[in-house]
Amino acid sequence: MKKWQQRIGNWFTEHLDMPADVVLELPRITTIGHFHAYIENHRGLVLFSDNELRLRLNKGFLRITGESFVLKVMLPEEILLEGKMKEFKFIDS
Repeated sequence: MKKWQQRIGNWFTEHLDMPADVVLELPRITTIGHFHAYIENHRGLVLFSDNELRLRLNKGFLRITGESFVLKVMLPEEILLEGKMKEFKFIDS
């Protein structure tokens, strides 16, 4: 069933010009330099410290490491992170 849903989602993005992040439930990450990261479409906060943020995604996790992290905005599916970002890593579940 999952492969079928992915094929349908791919068809929608290709033929109907729908954004892939919305149709396929992918995270959207917008960065400004290495000081701000705005993450949309996450499934929950797993870990937060001053040097690491870990979010649950639809398929796995996103791990951001760096220094002096501060959560400026935290909504059910959106987070604005400030600090010095060093690494973004996607981890399969």
